[in-house]
Amino acid sequence: MNLEMREDEEAVGNRENDLDVVIITGMSGAGKTVAVQSFEDLGYYCVDNLPPAIIPTFIELVESSEGKVKKIALVIDLRGREFFEHLFETVDHLSSKQNLNLHILYLDAKDNVLVQRYKETRRSHPLAAEEAPLEGIQQERNMLAELKGRAAQVIDTSDMKPKQLRERIIQYISGTAKDVFSVNMMSFGFKYGLPIDADLVFDVRFLPNPHYVELLQPKTGLQEEVSSYVLKWSETQEFLTKLINLLEYMLPQYKKEGKSQLIIAIGCTGGKHRSVTLAEYLAEHFASSYSMSTTHRDIEKAKGILV
Repeated sequence: MNLEMREDEEAVGNRENDLDVVIITGMSGAGKTVAVQSFEDLGYYCVDNLPPAIIPTFIELVESSEGKVKKIALVIDLRGREFFEHLFETVDHLSSKQNLNLHILYLDAKDNVLVQRYKETRRSHPLAAEEAPLEGIQQERNMLAELKGRAAQVIDTSDMKPKQLRERIIQYISGTAKDVFSVNMMSFGFKYGLPIDADLVFDVRFLPNPHYVELLQPKTGLQEEVSSYVLKWSETQEFLTKLINLLEYMLPQYKKEGKSQLIIAIGCTGGKHRSVTLAEYLAEHFASSYSMSTTHRDIEKAKGILV
């Protein structure tokens, strides 16, 4: 199970006697039902809406089963908000237990997407039964802010279909030990909004822009003409030198802290030229040291294609 690294850097789930516990949480309407179904398909014993105060007792029962249950997924959300105040105390308690790997998976989505999902299902928000869904969404986001900060993984489902979320979860928990810590370099355009699942965001809109070069405007940072243009400037080279030095310090710290995946977002205006070039450059630079991947969120949006 590829969720995080312990201090001894053993892969999660690799130690025979460990109990893996995943807490699935996040915004109402962000896909927790799909997530728990995915964990069930992968052999997890799943419990939906278990009051946090009861979790330690439940874990003790599982531990007394003599290894019959090794993987648990628990859905915790604000439907049982009268019990929610116990969650952080419970998380701290479980985190201190030996032979138990605790991971928090947080599902999120943009406010406008959540509102649309509520309208499509004709459901009311659990925190705003008599009000507009947006009121409840904003309350919920504030209440869950600390929990999101503790999550080992945050997944933004705004542009995902259920099948894509299932694939993301399967990829997330089925990796090999050598890929326990992975880094995704994401390019994006500020004009389309910040990526809410990014851990680090860097703004490169100050760099010379190929958009204003007629021959380069229709091309992307994946093409040599554009990347050469972006990389030839002294401003770009100085920025890359400073950023690489920063990341060479930060990446080992994130790995040591136990994070399983780091998403580094590089943003320019449209997410097509400068950010794509730099995301590709950085991914190539660190490829020999870490499991690297790239995502170009907005590269095709100018053509009217959502990716």
